[in-house]
Amino acid sequence: MKVRLTLVLALALAGHFALAGAQGPAQEHWVATWATAQLLARFQAAPPPGVPPAAQPATPAQQAAAWLQAINSLGFNNQTVRMIVRTSIGGRRLRVTLSNAFGGAPVAVGAAHIALRAKDSEIVPGSDRALSFGGKPSCALGPGMVMLSDPVDLTVPPSSDLAVSLYFPGQTGPPTSHATGLHTTYVSTEGDATGQAALAGALTTQSYYWLSAVDVLAPANAGLIVAFGDSITDGARSTPDTNHSWPALLAARLGANKATAGFAVANEGIGGNRVLRDGTGSSALARFDRDALSQAGVKWVMLLEGINDIGRIATAPAEAPSAEDLIAAYKQIIERAHTHGIAVVGCTLTPYEGASYSRESGEAIREAVNAWIRTGGAFDAVADFEAATRDPANPKRIRADFDPGDHLHPNDAGYQAMADAVNLSIFTGKPPAPAAKKR
Repeated sequence: MKVRLTLVLALALAGHFALAGAQGPAQEHWVATWATAQLLARFQAAPPPGVPPAAQPATPAQQAAAWLQAINSLGFNNQTVRMIVRTSIGGRRLRVTLSNAFGGAPVAVGAAHIALRAKDSEIVPGSDRALSFGGKPSCALGPGMVMLSDPVDLTVPPSSDLAVSLYFPGQTGPPTSHATGLHTTYVSTEGDATGQAALAGALTTQSYYWLSAVDVLAPANAGLIVAFGDSITDGARSTPDTNHSWPALLAARLGANKATAGFAVANEGIGGNRVLRDGTGSSALARFDRDALSQAGVKWVMLLEGINDIGRIATAPAEAPSAEDLIAAYKQIIERAHTHGIAVVGCTLTPYEGASYSRESGEAIREAVNAWIRTGGAFDAVADFEAATRDPANPKRIRADFDPGDHLHPNDAGYQAMADAVNLSIFTGKPPAPAAKKR
């Protein structure tokens, strides 16, 4: 009996290991190499793209503004949208996530393709892959729905550009979008152009539409860092099409360091976003699960948000928080991340004296919040972005050579200083267990 039992166990183990071998490299998992946060921009109704009224503004800039307003009001109709995304880590197999997070009606996606991007709207020959959804070339995105494409084989280098093309055969209505994409998006005048080598004569924007993430199949030790914040994380005032937001620059640093090359970075910043209340996009507390916790392979979150809450002292005093309000919200985010085994880096709020909503009472809140981030012990690590960007002669103000003129957002050099201020060894050690941390 004992011999028979041993034989059965041996056969079972042999079958298990044979199956594991057939499933490919051990422990590979999905990791988001790129992602973006979504919001619904609401504008008054305007004529659809391609059908300008007789009174349409005459200058190219005015025409572009009117066309963009039309997109955000009515969306697309029988048009292809080609969006450019920057990878952080590479992989040999990928999938795309579409989301109608804020749509009020179903959106039909007639076709979807992904390819390596060569330049402008052109793709690298031979790299085009048609995407399918449950084996079908099209899908319908119902209100609030998230849809994963079927995986496709495509060797994707790290720090490279991908072109994701979506065809919308009918009127979509107002799009679920990300407004400050900082990469040129190409829109065909009409028809399905998802498989074309380039979109000749395309109109352009710098937004993403219904595109939420691109994941790659990555080794077991690969993981994702979610940069979660407002316009300073989004990359406002950085140079478009140059990948100069601090999350993009951090991704480049990680990729150049052998010990951290397996870490991807997803930029989940939203310009104008607040921690405690909805504004431009849902509040940080409302969107944290969707934009951070749900990302494939996430291991770390970097939290940089609160300056827009503080700025309400100048514009809507009744909505202005205390330092204690913001700290309580940060603790909520930390606890929710720890519940999922995700560590959190607290990022100090950068200087803003001279900004339109800067006030002395707000500065006192910012300083109190930063002191808690540095010394409160609730975060798993700290990135001192204030120290990296402040003027040594006036710590309340951003350095002059980092200031593009609004005294709030850094320029390209300022964003580089922020990325350089992150200690990469944070991500190579095992973070302390949440239960063992000082509360």
